[in-house]
Formats: sequence, structure tokens, C-alpha cells
Amino acid sequence: MEQAINYLKIGKATDLSGRDRRIYRLLEIFPGFLSIFSLLLLSILSYFKPVWVAYFIIAFDVYWLLLVIYMAIFLITSYHRLQVGLRTDWRQKCLALVDDQSGSDDLPADCLARQGISWDNLWHLIILPNVNESLDILRTALSSLLADGFPPERFIIALAMEERAGEDARRRAEIMRQEFSSKFGRFIVSFHPDGLPNELKGKGANQAWAAKQAKAEIIDPERLDYAKILVSVFDIDTVVQPGYFFALSYKFLTVSDPYHTSYQPVPVYHNNIWNAPFFSRVAASSNTFWQMIMQVRQESLVTYSSHSMTWQALSEIGFWSTTNVSEDSRIFWHCLMYYDGHYRVEPIYYELSMDVTHDESLWKTAKSLYKQQRRWAWGGENIPYLLFNAGKRWHNRDFDKKKIIGHIIIQIYGFNAWATNALIIAIVGWLPMLLGGDRFNSTVLSGNLPSVTQNLMSVAMIGLVLSAVVSALLLPKKPQEYSFWKRIMMSLEWLAVPVTIIIFGAVPCLEAQIRLMLGKYMGFWVTPKTR
Repeated sequence: MEQAINYLKIGKATDLSGRDRRIYRLLEIFPGFLSIFSLLLLSILSYFKPVWVAYFIIAFDVYWLLLVIYMAIFLITSYHRLQVGLRTDWRQKCLALVDDQSGSDDLPADCLARQGISWDNLWHLIILPNVNESLDILRTALSSLLADGFPPERFIIALAMEERAGEDARRRAEIMRQEFSSKFGRFIVSFHPDGLPNELKGKGANQAWAAKQAKAEIIDPERLDYAKILVSVFDIDTVVQPGYFFALSYKFLTVSDPYHTSYQPVPVYHNNIWNAPFFSRVAASSNTFWQMIMQVRQESLVTYSSHSMTWQALSEIGFWSTTNVSEDSRIFWHCLMYYDGHYRVEPIYYELSMDVTHDESLWKTAKSLYKQQRRWAWGGENIPYLLFNAGKRWHNRDFDKKKIIGHIIIQIYGFNAWATNALIIAIVGWLPMLLGGDRFNSTVLSGNLPSVTQNLMSVAMIGLVLSAVVSALLLPKKPQEYSFWKRIMMSLEWLAVPVTIIIFGAVPCLEAQIRLMLGKYMGFWVTPKTR
């Protein structure tokens, strides 16, 4: 088992040796190869077999239209559930679990509410990793935890600083300690050492260090019950919507198999949405919508950004990996493999608000957004991780082959679609007419292809309209300094999606896959936060 756990900690091929390293390296090549091969094959066939490609483009456009309708249904469903979740009094529901002594017929037989565990004897360990964020951002995050409404004496706050941030970070940490340590049940500040061996400088290593410090300083000395601790890892710009921890506690107490479950709220990017550039807003809202859709499609739901899980599961797997970039999703894949497929993500229809990418100028913001999207697209590193570890654990008696294969297929499809779909629609669709020559352009199909594509894409615009409507409904209250026309313009910004989805979607994703294919491993890039 120890060897398997070591395999579950790997971040890239260079963490291995011998035959394992060669196999893993081939698997790292696979995502980028698949995307490039798809685009190259269509381009080459546009010259030699333009009719084939034309029929493929029409079929792809039909598929895209159906996909838009499919996603629109899920988005509307998720929006409705989110509104219900936000209107629900989760504190009262937690109190009701105690009042009826968990005798409700609609609760699973194995839920914790039936076993004497109650919301008021839970501990919430909240880890806040950061590097160079300002006092304002730190203070806003901590203040939102106090405003949540959950008893702050049941919070263990771990402010996770980086030693490499220098004396300025120590000064900020001390100010936060003086302001907030007496307001929470427990409050520690950890300083992740710089230059530890076999570590990638990133959020995963920092939060793993903070969790181990909390274990050594608080959890073990005070003999806190591992079964009654929930861990929430929040990006430092996360602002908690009041009531979140009651919603989280209720979910934990009432779901089936709660210790093999992570808990995922809906990320919205509202902290600075009114003053961020339009392309940042569109990219951020698109990401929110994707996460909302995944909340409904639970078979595809993976932990993302700020999320929660149990201390019991976290300690059993040995905390976060310290060698990979995509730690938010890797922790789920790690648990999924460790428990042989018997792990899942439970959606919480409740908001946590974060920052839209915003830098000092439009150009810097565009560069920052591109790098952020490229870092997120580096999540493709989980494809070789899943394939490799599935092979290692395939013959385990309890290994859920069907579930693992399903996840792997979804990941391969998702990252290939991310890198190629927008390019196929915007560029490849025109190649039969550009490269096919007279032998294609003289056909009836050539004359009909542009109109068929245009008509299908026009109908698919319903997706943009729906996105604009949902985006407007989700917007926080308009600041007084902005006019009514600002809201109108923000709705019209969705017309820029066909361009932004390429520049800040397909291109950075394709670059990330090519880097992985070539073994040009990325480090963890911290998105600047300017409000």
C-alpha cells in the first residue's frame, strides 16, 4: 500500500524512474498529441478530402447546437437550485436535526445526524494560503468568516504564509493575528519554508504545511476528534456568503458516506466585478456557469478553487501533493484513487465570492488572465495521473473500474474540447473552402456550407443570450458611482464570447498541453489581485 500511496503523490514523470518514468512520460504526451492531431488531421483533410471535412463541420455544428441546448437546461436548473439554496435557512435546518433527534425519514441510514454528531460539536479548520496579498484582501477574507454567522469559537483559522514573501509577510501576518486571533476559537499563522526538497512552489505545498502545523499545534495536542473536523481551503480572495458554514455542516451531517465526500460551493467572481475589464468579467462568468452546470452533472463534478472536505480523509491520504500545479482538482483525484473510486463531490448550492482577474492596466490584465487560464488548463496533467494510477490499482479487489473509466473519459474529452472546439468552429470550418480548390468550391456543398454553419450558429446564440441573462441576475448590487447603462453594457459584453473563448480559452489550453507534451513543466503562477 505504501508504494501505491507514493504513486498517488507524483506530480510529473520526473518524479519517477525507469519503466514507470517512460510510461508516465508517454501519458503526458497524450493530451497534447490528441488535440494537435485532431486539428492537423482536419486541416490536412481539408486539402485532400474537403467534402469529408465539410460534412464533419456540419455534423459538428449540429452537435454544438445540441450541446448548447443541453448546457442551457443544466444552467437554468442550477440557477434555480442556487436561488433555493441561498433562500434556505441552513442554521434552522441544522437546529432541526437536533430537535427531531435525526429521525427524519428522508435522511440516509448511514448519515452522521443519526449517529449523535451535531453541527455544534463540529470543528471547521479553514486554511487561507497566500503569498503577497495586501492587508485589505487578508482582512476582507477573515472578516467574512466572522460575518458568516456560524459560532466563530468552532473555527480553527490557519493563515498560511510563505517564508519567501519576507518580512513584509510577517508584518501583515502579525497585524492579522492581533486583529483576529481573539475572535476565533483557534488561530495560527504558519510560514511555509522556502526551498524544501521535492516541492513545487505553489499553493498545494503551502496549504499542506499549514494543515500539518494545525495538526501539530492544535488538533493532536487538544485531542480533537478527527471525525468531527471539516477542512475548508479558500483562495485568499474568497469572501464567504453568510450562512455557508451552516450549509456545509448540514450537508456533511446528512449525506450518505460523508467521509468519502468533498463539498463544493458555487464560485462567483463578484468582489471586484464592476470595475474589472469586460474580457475578465466574461471569462470569470463563463467559469461560474461551467461550475454551475457541473453541480447538476455530479458524475463530472470535481473540486475547484475554494472547497471543503473531511479531516479524516485528508489525514488518511497524507495531505495535499506538494509537486503539482492543479492542487484544487488533484486532491479529488488523489482521494478517488486512494479509495479505489469510492469518493465523490457533493454540490452545495451556495455562493462563495472571489476576485475577477484585474491588474494595473488593460494589457497587464489581459496577460494575467491568459496566464491564469493557462494555469487552470494545466489541469490536463491529471489525465496522465489518472491513467497511470488506474493501471497501478486496476487489480485491487474494490477498485471501481466503471466509475474510474467514466471519469477518465470525461477528462480526456473535456480537455480536448477545451483546446479544439472553438478553433474548429472559428477556423477549421473555413478550411475546405480555402484549401479545397476548384474541386470543392464548384460543388453545391461548398455553396451551402457557409449558410448552414451560419444558421446553426445563429440558433446556438441562444446560449449567449441565456448567459447574459443569468449573468445579470447574479450580479451584486450596482455601486452608486456606476450608471444604469453600465449594467446594460455588461450584458452586451457577452457578444465578445466568440473571441474571448479563443484568446482566453482554446489558445492557453493548447499551449499548456503542448508544454506538457514537450516536458516543459509549468510552475504555479499566482494571479495578481487588484481591487
